[in-house]
Amino acid sequence: MKISSAEFICSNTDISKCPAPDKPEFAFIGRSNVGKSSLINVLTDNSKLAKTSSKPGKTQLINHFLINNEWYLVDLPGYGYAKTSKSNRRKWHSFINDYLLHRPNLQGVFVLIDSRIPPQPIDLEFMQWLGKKRIPFVMVFTKIDKLSSNELNKNLKKYKQRLAQEWNAFPKYFLSSTVSKLGKDEILDFIDQVNQSYFESIKNQ
Repeated sequence: MKISSAEFICSNTDISKCPAPDKPEFAFIGRSNVGKSSLINVLTDNSKLAKTSSKPGKTQLINHFLINNEWYLVDLPGYGYAKTSKSNRRKWHSFINDYLLHRPNLQGVFVLIDSRIPPQPIDLEFMQWLGKKRIPFVMVFTKIDKLSSNELNKNLKKYKQRLAQEWNAFPKYFLSSTVSKLGKDEILDFIDQVNQSYFESIKNQ
């Protein structure tokens, strides 16, 4: 897939105010400061589309972007550490869950994982929750340019061993680097395949 247009549509915390669910959409989420906004900007070839910051917790709303006038890319607030109040974190948790559980056109969630660190309980718990709620997701290991291939393989092995304790199969995953743009084509091709299936199913209804 080649992205020819990426347009910001709206930001909000109320699912009822999201765009009409008449196009397939994909949500991106991960722990604070995992590189989510940077990845979105690389995927769309627009360095200013999603706001990036060295400080965790920059994204605080559900942000919809219309891609190629065909599908939505959704930037969700990061979970985990952020310099904000507990009440704000509870509010984020509530509207994120509401979105993930009740958005009918959501085709999948991209869960971003920092490739430099071993499996974190908060990531594992979130993926377990997605699995229990039957929300389709894939994993994206970010920042792989910041460690050696040997270190990367060790961390991937740890994830596979950890998830094998509770999952029958390791979820589909992508390796990414916003420096080299590794993973960009693979992620976009995956979205394109899902979109084709979506439009085909709509056509056959």
